[in-house]
Amino acid sequence: MAQKNKFYVVWKGLKPGIYNSWEQCQKQIREFQGAQYMGFPTEEAAKKAFKHSYQTAQKEKKKASEPSEELQKRVGKPNYHSIAVDAASSGNPGKMEYQGVDTRSGKRLFRQGPFEQGTNNIGEFLAIVHGLAFLKKKGSSRIIYTDSRTAISWVKKKHCNTKLVQTETNQTLFELVHRAESWLRNNHYSTKIVKWETRAWGEIPADFGRK
Repeated sequence: MAQKNKFYVVWKGLKPGIYNSWEQCQKQIREFQGAQYMGFPTEEAAKKAFKHSYQTAQKEKKKASEPSEELQKRVGKPNYHSIAVDAASSGNPGKMEYQGVDTRSGKRLFRQGPFEQGTNNIGEFLAIVHGLAFLKKKGSSRIIYTDSRTAISWVKKKHCNTKLVQTETNQTLFELVHRAESWLRNNHYSTKIVKWETRAWGEIPADFGRK
């Protein structure tokens, strides 16, 4: 999903504190074992969370995002015979990465990036195609969950309909896009691509946790 936060709290990292960009936060947690961090939409919310523990902030965030029982009954439960994919970008365009995980356990199945000058929609598109190729190679009957309607439509059309202009900086990313489009044109698949119901189930399991 698109990045919504502007402030990040690092409880455990190279230098704990509050940072006003994902890039600054990432410098504190990259390769730091057991890093604890979370994103917030406002500086006030970040300061309030930093006064407490990471565990407390997690509980508060989970409580705030819990859907109503009525909505859950109407939508039902996720199909756990599935994988979930998602992307994250720092800016639009900005550094972008994507990943796929087992829906039930959250175990990472693949991850690519970060790529320079990418967008969230491109990442969501690539994540789905990567998931399709991954499941076909394994002969799996699992479905794919994504929270991006845009990416689903692009995959159906077998074309990444981005307005982003290819440059020398993002050439590697566009090469991957062209490979994904070629794979869609030249491969048959029966895998179902399903919209993840965020309002009923919370954030998709493949979420990067930057919201």
